[in-house]
Amino acid sequence: MKKKWCKMKWVGLLFLCCLSASLQFCIVSSTSSPQPLLTNQGHQESATSRTLKQELGDPPEVHCSRERSRAAWKIIQEYLMPFVEKERYQIPKTCKLHPSNDLYRDQEEHKSLVELNDWQCGYCKKRFYDEKFLDKHFDNRHYNLLNVSHSWCLANVCGALHCDLAMDSVPHKKTKCNPAAAARNKHLCEGLADSCFPVSNGPSASRLHEFFLRQFCDAHTCTGGRKPFSRGRRKKRSSISYLVISILTMLLLLLFYSYIYMYTRGLKRGTQELKRVTQSGRKKKPI
Repeated sequence: MKKKWCKMKWVGLLFLCCLSASLQFCIVSSTSSPQPLLTNQGHQESATSRTLKQELGDPPEVHCSRERSRAAWKIIQEYLMPFVEKERYQIPKTCKLHPSNDLYRDQEEHKSLVELNDWQCGYCKKRFYDEKFLDKHFDNRHYNLLNVSHSWCLANVCGALHCDLAMDSVPHKKTKCNPAAAARNKHLCEGLADSCFPVSNGPSASRLHEFFLRQFCDAHTCTGGRKPFSRGRRKKRSSISYLVISILTMLLLLLFYSYIYMYTRGLKRGTQELKRVTQSGRKKKPI
């Protein structure tokens, strides 16, 4: 009986050990099973991102300098558009200088300088401490807003508009003039004058055509004597600054006239009080 009891005891212990081992294996297998699910999920997510990227397309390879396009636009705004607005002339859309033909115009208009070293994207409201990082943000995140098929690279007319001279803030030694490059830029400049300001469009277009030749094209020569932007610039007065100046002027005039009014009134009151004092100080003569 004792031997049978010992054998049964050992069989029970072996059964319990096998049962506990099987339970541990089940627990381990159940806890380790989500890992392939996670990897499959990650694979599905990466596949989804790849398909989404394929639908949107990779960023287009744009061979257009944003910096030179910005310089060309600045020259147009400072040295051309004020004179165009004075003539009340509408630049045709066939002109390469028209705002709708600028590849980066929409993105540039969605920039805002909130304060010093604080640039904000007008599309997603993200902020950057330097404009060049905002430009990279446009290239990486909002490249799909570029109208590559119908827009024009404004940097291509930099040769005609003297962008190198405007971009170079530090004076440098005068380089030797290249007659072939000067002739090429002059030809491009004259083509812009013909397409943007056709003489057949009336007196305003004729005057602006002549102005454009003198302002930009005449300086494309190696003989010297002609300087770019010879007609100078005509700065546009901002409506907001004009309104602020007008309000400040009116307030200063109001304060000035109020001071004069109070000063003259004080003088009158002082003279009246002086008269009263002198009259009351007089003694009546005895009868």
